[in-house]
Amino acid sequence: MTPQDPLAALQPLRSPDPVAFWPLAPGWWILAALGCAALALLSWSLLRRYQRNRYRRLARAQLRAIEAAYHTDASVTDTLSAVNMLLKGVCLQVYPRREVAALSGTRWLQFLNGEFAVADSKQRFPEAIARAHAPDPGPIDIPDLLACADTWLRRHRGHA
Repeated sequence: MTPQDPLAALQPLRSPDPVAFWPLAPGWWILAALGCAALALLSWSLLRRYQRNRYRRLARAQLRAIEAAYHTDASVTDTLSAVNMLLKGVCLQVYPRREVAALSGTRWLQFLNGEFAVADSKQRFPEAIARAHAPDPGPIDIPDLLACADTWLRRHRGHA
């Protein structure tokens, strides 16, 4: 008798069926639901932030209109008064009225510059903003005032 090779009697290996991608395992469904929930939460928070900052966009548009008026024909005192009224209006809308309504002069200037300190900015409003309603507020650099106002509108922290 001839010894037979036992390996020759083996049948060829049968490859398994390919792994199906559908239906998904429960873990993938959970991950997809968590991803959708995170995306919905992110969208909702971004929408709320956009809506809450509407006053900033409107105020910055008004500031650009004040700047355009200054470059065409407005006087320094008119521009100073308009910027001051714009900032006061924004503050009355954002901060508690009892905190802001009575501020004027140096207390108003300190309030505005205090908000710059909160925003970690090195900019400061010129002293003339404290004398905005005086007949002669003194010398003032309007481009610097407009830049300060724009930075303040972008970076202040509201309490509302």
